[in-house]
Amino acid sequence: MSAPTPDLSRVFAADGLLAAAIPGFRHRPQQVEMAAKVAEAIAGCQVLVAEAGTGTGKTYAYLAPALLSGGKVIVSTGTKTLQDQLFQRDLPTVREALKVGATIALLKGRANYVCPYHLDRALAGDGRNTAGLKSREESGHLRAIARFAKTTHTGDKGELPGVPEDSGAWMLATSTRDNCLGQDCPNNKECFVINARREAMAADVVVVNHHLFFADVMLRDDGLGELLPACNTVIFDEAHQLPDVAGLFFGDSVSTAQILELVRDARNEGLAAAKDYSPLQDACRVLDKAVRDLRLEVKAENARLPAASVTREKGFLSSLDGVGRALDDLARHLESQAARAEGLANCLARSQDVAYRLKQWSRDDTAVAEADADEASVKWVEVFNHALALNRTPLSVAPIFRRQREGHPRAWIFTSATLAVGKDFGHYRGELGLDDAETGLWGSPFDYESNSLLYCPLGMPEPNTPGYEEAVVEKAWPAIKASGGRAFVLCTSLRAMRKIHGLLAERLEEAGEPWPLLLQGDSSKTELLERFRRAGNSILVASQSFWEGVDVRGEALSLVVIDKLPFAPPDDPVLSARIDAMKKEGGNPFFDLQLPRAVISMKQGAGRLIRDEADRGVLMVCDKRLVDKPYGRRIWMSLPPMRRSREITDVEAFFGA
Repeated sequence: MSAPTPDLSRVFAADGLLAAAIPGFRHRPQQVEMAAKVAEAIAGCQVLVAEAGTGTGKTYAYLAPALLSGGKVIVSTGTKTLQDQLFQRDLPTVREALKVGATIALLKGRANYVCPYHLDRALAGDGRNTAGLKSREESGHLRAIARFAKTTHTGDKGELPGVPEDSGAWMLATSTRDNCLGQDCPNNKECFVINARREAMAADVVVVNHHLFFADVMLRDDGLGELLPACNTVIFDEAHQLPDVAGLFFGDSVSTAQILELVRDARNEGLAAAKDYSPLQDACRVLDKAVRDLRLEVKAENARLPAASVTREKGFLSSLDGVGRALDDLARHLESQAARAEGLANCLARSQDVAYRLKQWSRDDTAVAEADADEASVKWVEVFNHALALNRTPLSVAPIFRRQREGHPRAWIFTSATLAVGKDFGHYRGELGLDDAETGLWGSPFDYESNSLLYCPLGMPEPNTPGYEEAVVEKAWPAIKASGGRAFVLCTSLRAMRKIHGLLAERLEEAGEPWPLLLQGDSSKTELLERFRRAGNSILVASQSFWEGVDVRGEALSLVVIDKLPFAPPDDPVLSARIDAMKKEGGNPFFDLQLPRAVISMKQGAGRLIRDEADRGVLMVCDKRLVDKPYGRRIWMSLPPMRRSREITDVEAFFGA
């Protein structure tokens, strides 16, 4: 039986509750329509897929009916930034405006909370047990964390700005799913993670992120399985990220970093509780070397490779066997000492689990399971600078996600600015198995026709020809000069990003222009954005991590240059396996898979430009396929309704106006 739908007219009216509480609030018909659709879905325990363009106010459009529903709500976001914004600003604002007494809680992954047990271990002994810290500065960070732990209520590392998030000190002061001792932990009563989860269980609205939702709630790996059954509504914001995140958690992965973390913990626990048993330390050293030797067997860096291309190398298989033997040996020594401490018992269980999953991955089966289409998966290897991961990913998360949603009736809301291809939600619904979903699409209220221009320059070569990056800079430079810097240059690969950055540096030096040139990776994302906003005339060259989740309002960002249409590399092992499977089923992988994904990525990149109704700017797409190929029309028709041009004089006139 459906619950009554709340009356939203008094909430979103020009003189309504939100307008009275929020300075500058404006009545937007799109927001009211979306809120009504969300309220209807919540009342009827329905599934809703909703795209709302930039400026619609989708956050308030789902928060207001969720708070008025009176049930327990989980809101899941794609980034910690939005998670914090929802909990610290948006939820309290709407709650106060609506005068409802709903309680709210913020729940992050355990790596975001100080772990008293591991912090004590890191600081224990005659000297400080700080193996892995790179500098005296990081040792200072560890001491700062120790002081913070004595005064904080939440233990959330986001509340300690003096210690960078990427400091090695956090690895020693936090726990992981693997090394958490759970109920056996001697520091259980002062555990920040347990406290945060207790608050989440008691709250009416809980804010999580997608990774935590799938790891903890859907898979019930971490003692949080009771949160979802008690929940009436699940809302996914930034829902375009869900298929990829779900693929990570519905698959399996074993990484060298994970095994080295086990080595570190076994070594530290042994020094603390079994100092007189030297064979344990010897076994740690052997496994440490075996893992590092395995990484050296793969010459690539920052690559995703099919399992077959790696496992055909005899040296790799031999090294993989060596890691397996060393794991078994470590487990044997841990078993002999496990009764001496909870930490040693935990390391024993982890070593056995990792050894089992390593054997499962190493089994000589085909990359794609033929027996059951719902269970078909692909094996692949991801290689980083100093680590590698052995992965198994389902070809489709739809059947798994569909099963996870079954059971207790509840509303499921999926929303983002980028879910549809044109007006069609078929691709997104298919990826997650949302066959029963209602859909809604609301365009941005911003005046794109007057305030923006889509520019695709004439005379560009084919994207894969030699010298393409030089052509991008050649065509982009006049646009950058016209905008006076104030530009994002978004690239589809790290190689192109570095090349284009070098070429732009040469141009700036030749021209003597004062515009700061920033590069993704030179500083943290937060610091780069702060420098970009502060300077007001910077050029930022970036890759994938700046295509979405970045909000720069005002004149500081007036030009977005995109080097190529963002098609995923067809030789990516997961995409390649999905293409092959789709071909076998008689589908069209380009139009049914590759193009829809490129459209959604393109909409994300384009969405960086106009963030406020007063913003003006040019979106420059250097890829001639946008105009020359028939499918290009499907891409630009999915973008906001900008004026279009192929002439640089129109760009110069736009900025001169």
